[in-house]
Amino acid sequence: MHTQDLLAADTGMGAVTLRVADLDRMTAFYRDGVRLTMLSNAGGVAVLGRGTTPIVVLEHAPELRHAGAHEAGLFHTAILFDTRADLAAALYSVATQYPQAFTGSADHLVSNAFYFTDPEGNGVELYWDRDRTEWSWTHGMVDMATIHVDPNAFLQEHLTSSALESAATAPGRVGHVHLSVGDVASAKAFYVDQLGFATTAGWGEALFVSAGGYHHHMAMNTWNSRGAGRRQLALGLGLVRIEVPGTDDLGALVARMHDTGVQTADDGRTVAFEDPWANRIEVTAPGRG
Repeated sequence: MHTQDLLAADTGMGAVTLRVADLDRMTAFYRDGVRLTMLSNAGGVAVLGRGTTPIVVLEHAPELRHAGAHEAGLFHTAILFDTRADLAAALYSVATQYPQAFTGSADHLVSNAFYFTDPEGNGVELYWDRDRTEWSWTHGMVDMATIHVDPNAFLQEHLTSSALESAATAPGRVGHVHLSVGDVASAKAFYVDQLGFATTAGWGEALFVSAGGYHHHMAMNTWNSRGAGRRQLALGLGLVRIEVPGTDDLGALVARMHDTGVQTADDGRTVAFEDPWANRIEVTAPGRG
């Protein structure tokens, strides 16, 4: 792809919105388990994050049904921590408060990751990145693997009392968002050829994409959702946010989407559109609106 067809190098991910049936229960998981801070809570919408950075937006929607196990939607929201001690504190908190939520762990070569499922079935990844100088690339693709990590050994090595005490205030943000989709070819056509991410890894049923040489800002797989069609309104994923560094970058993205036939809506603050499975994406830039 030409450089002008790519998202800006400093592109990142914003807060993920989840539609939830039990707002109190879900708030407790992200606040007391993951140790996010309540940033606002009004009108059936709870925003939780770290510092002033929103990470999860919970929208109360008890009238909606749960999505089927094989439908498209969220695979997991991945929360990135600055240090292994911060990751260990979050891991310890979720594991002690919600022990049944734990689903696995991995050394991905570029990162250490621990996986959970929230009380309404949404996947959550908590992770820490190795320095980029330690990542390996082969023919333009980042080398990643899935090597088991013993969570107890990780805690013994990295958990500190100071990290536990400051867990709710230590930095954190959405590092990447992983989706369940109907097919990888359509995902690549949309997220790479139209939206402007670059492919960083992929094998068979999964695709990883990023801006600026990150290992991945988004991923899509068909492990549970092969052949899934457009989503119906349901509990679960409500909105994926992407943040580009400047208004010119947002303008270039809008032009690219229009040129490739993607309909967008612009309210003066954000530009919104849907992927082929009706996952809603919003893109914004600092200082806009």
